Amino acid sequence: MADKEFNKHRLGFSLNYMNRPASENYPIYTTHDNKVRKHLTQNIYEKLYKKITSNGVTVDKCIQPSVDYTGKIVGLVAGDEESYTTFAEIFDPVIDDHHLGFSKSDKHPAPELDADKLVGGKLDEKYVRSCRIRTGRSVRGLCLPPAISRAERREVERILVDALAGLKGALAGKYYPLMKMTPKEEKQLIEDHFLFQKPTGHLMTNSNAVRDWPDARGIWHNNEKSFLIWVNEEDHCRVISMQQGGDMKATFERFSGGLKEIEKLMKAKNSEFMWSERLGFLCTCPTNIGTGLRCSAHIQLKKLSKHPKFEAIVVGLKLQKRGTAGEHTAAVDDIYDISNAARLKSSECQFVQLVIDGLKKLIEMEQRLEAGKKIDDLLPSGV
Repeated sequence: MADKEFNKHRLGFSLNYMNRPASENYPIYTTHDNKVRKHLTQNIYEKLYKKITSNGVTVDKCIQPSVDYTGKIVGLVAGDEESYTTFAEIFDPVIDDHHLGFSKSDKHPAPELDADKLVGGKLDEKYVRSCRIRTGRSVRGLCLPPAISRAERREVERILVDALAGLKGALAGKYYPLMKMTPKEEKQLIEDHFLFQKPTGHLMTNSNAVRDWPDARGIWHNNEKSFLIWVNEEDHCRVISMQQGGDMKATFERFSGGLKEIEKLMKAKNSEFMWSERLGFLCTCPTNIGTGLRCSAHIQLKKLSKHPKFEAIVVGLKLQKRGTAGEHTAAVDDIYDISNAARLKSSECQFVQLVIDGLKKLIEMEQRLEAGKKIDDLLPSGV
């Protein structure tokens, strides 16, 4: 109990409010549009109100984004690995809702990082301009960004940079800490579209995950600039493999090989990534659990993008579209960022194969329209 009492104050906030009844502290939602509001009844809140993880994380820390932001969001973050179990009565229904069905008895499949299992991984470069695969990972035993201390954040950086320094061959590279970056390095990273700035989105700012910026944040990339790691942004690390052209198999091969080598190097020094037998890899936001994988390509669809059913076609293929500059941006010259919509319930290989197959279908439709032919027989079921 002594350790728990100590941990109540380790994050720089007081828990004296717990002396008041839970009913007095229950959030007031007005125009808020989030999944926490939908599932957090006063009864559930009262059950969770005085629960504390061994790291001092409370349910109020986890639901804070849902209170501070009124827009359409999930509204829930994890302060540590235990948050997913200690506060399961709110995490489980939100996860079930967001991932379109994931009950307490469901189980995410084991990691599958084998590029040789992919079929048809090279896409037509007349349409596909670039490929990118990314995921999030968290270091076991340390708090996640919404609840992490400065010392822990620096320990995350130390563990990851130490592992990355052991990468060899085509994966060998250099780490650039944001606090020590030279103007020349900053300019080059901006030109390479690698540099990440202090986040301004609701997930980071409303969970207080951006405090102490840029302390212990940084960017690592290999010498070929095709394998990239962001350290201590939204998650402990973001792992990114990318390249120009349409070779998604090669992109996944580098992604898989790099991830496996990093964890091997970490385990050699008694560190590992957070993994749940039920939920898969754990990240700050429950939207990114499971694989955390986003497999995407920039693809030009001049004809199909004008088709009245374009939006429904993308959704029907279980894909998601964005503009080339990221979420909530518009396409430029009819070039879209197309990716898998889900992160949970399928393996890494399955998601990458889904995107490969979906992109091929989109290209086939585009070619039909270019030839002045109909695409009705190619439409996904229900479209």
